[in-house]
Amino acid sequence: MTTDIIPLLERIATALEQLSPPKPYIDNVEQANAFIWTTQKNTLTPIDEIAYVDFSLLQGLEYQKELLLENTLYFAKGLPANNVMLWGARGMGKSSLVKSVLQEVNKTIENQHNPIKIIEIPRDDIHSLPILLQLLKPLPHRFVIFSDDLSFEKEDRDYKALKSVLDGGIAGRPKNVLFYATSNRRHLMPRDMIENESSSAINPSEAIEEKVSLSDRFGLWIGFHNCDKALYDKIIRAYAKERQLPLSDEELIAQGNEWSITRGSRNGRVAWQFIEDLTAKLAK
Repeated sequence: MTTDIIPLLERIATALEQLSPPKPYIDNVEQANAFIWTTQKNTLTPIDEIAYVDFSLLQGLEYQKELLLENTLYFAKGLPANNVMLWGARGMGKSSLVKSVLQEVNKTIENQHNPIKIIEIPRDDIHSLPILLQLLKPLPHRFVIFSDDLSFEKEDRDYKALKSVLDGGIAGRPKNVLFYATSNRRHLMPRDMIENESSSAINPSEAIEEKVSLSDRFGLWIGFHNCDKALYDKIIRAYAKERQLPLSDEELIAQGNEWSITRGSRNGRVAWQFIEDLTAKLAK
């Protein structure tokens, strides 16, 4: 009787193996230096060309450029490096700086044969970070996982997943991975949410500490501040010079200021949009 059951058990085992999903793995990291993480299939989608602004064109960000470049160079050389939160005023070059720094680091002679690869993870897929880290850990490359415009409205599963990944948990963060994020909020949550929860808590200080504990797990904070007119004009001049636009400085600044008034704001993004529009007009 026992002998008759063995073939049946073997068939059941084979059927279960066929029903179980294949173990996820990554086999295309050699195809590009930039990817987007697709959580539905646990795969990396290669990006052939990264849209970035040249490192030298980022004006008024000397301090921020120095900090992020230094940290990324440490990482490229296999030295200890920090996860980074770039926070502050919108349109002031937070995401542009991340991409331009990676391009700058990968230009160095010692890093050309083993460039840092950037993986952008959408905000809604943060919960899948542990899976992504498991897939990246055994690979011979170094990766910066990048999340743009990161924020949370409540302590959802994404919040908890990121909190455990940054430097918590038994396994810890793989040595070949860093996490860079940008946000308009210093603590990734609205200020009124932090204040409301602290006012209703038995111990308000503990409630506040819990809410800011996620941002505290970023070893390096880099702040970006609002743009005054002098800096805005400086940014416009740098972009116009790079494009070799045939326009006097007086006319350039006048048109640039008029553009900012119509947009209701003055920042690096608005300056770039102005130069794009001006370049097209002058090309007619």
